[in-house]
Parts: sequence; structure tokens; C-alpha cells
Amino acid sequence: MREIATATLLVTGAMFILLGALGVVRMPDLFTRMQSISKASTLGVGCSALAVAVHFGELSVSMRAVAVIGFVLLTTPVAAHLIARAGYFAGVRLCRGTAVDELGAGVIGDGVAEAREPDEAAPGEDGGAGPT
Repeated sequence: MREIATATLLVTGAMFILLGALGVVRMPDLFTRMQSISKASTLGVGCSALAVAVHFGELSVSMRAVAVIGFVLLTTPVAAHLIARAGYFAGVRLCRGTAVDELGAGVIGDGVAEAREPDEAAPGEDGGAGPT
């Protein structure tokens, strides 16, 4: 029974990590890539650490696995946010489908004086009332 639970958790963790890698390849810009990989890797590492805890079944190993899961849950979102923010201020372009740039309009004095435009406006999002 323990082997089945360990195998299930390892396969689930590997699938989450694989989906995160596919998200990095498929997503159009840095910000959506960061979202997909941070969420998927957090779940993948969590499942893998749980598999280690189940496999060994010792209190010391289980406590270490729980500590690893807690550390990953706390640090991955913060790191992803900081990397995305640094990328934004370094001038990484937004994808064409970005509708709103909330950060650019609200930041003053940090090197961004006005809202930045995406690479190109998405079809139908020219900001006007349309053809008259």
C-alpha cells in the first residue's frame, strides 16, 4: 500500500512539473510563464516531498518533508513576484493580449513615468469606439 501511495505521489509531482515546463514553452511572455511555472513547480515539489515522507515513514524524514513543503510554499510566490517585477522594470514587453497594465499607470519615481504599451494592440482593443 505504501508503495502505491509513493508511486502515485511521485507520478503526480512529475506531471505537475511537466505541465509547468510546457507552460514555459507555450506561454507568450515572461509574466504568464512565471505564473505557470511557479504554481506547477510548487505543487510538483510538494507532491514529491510527500512521496518521500510516505516512502520512508519515519518521523524525522516526515518533518523534514513538511519543512521543505512549507519553505517552498512560502518562498516560490515571493520569488516569482520579485522576478516578474524586476522584469517589468527592466523593460520586458507585455504580450499582445494584455488588456490592462495596472503597474505602469500607478508607479511614479521608479523609472516608469507612464503606462507602457504592449507589443501590439489586440484585435478590437484599439481604445476607440469602433467604426462609425
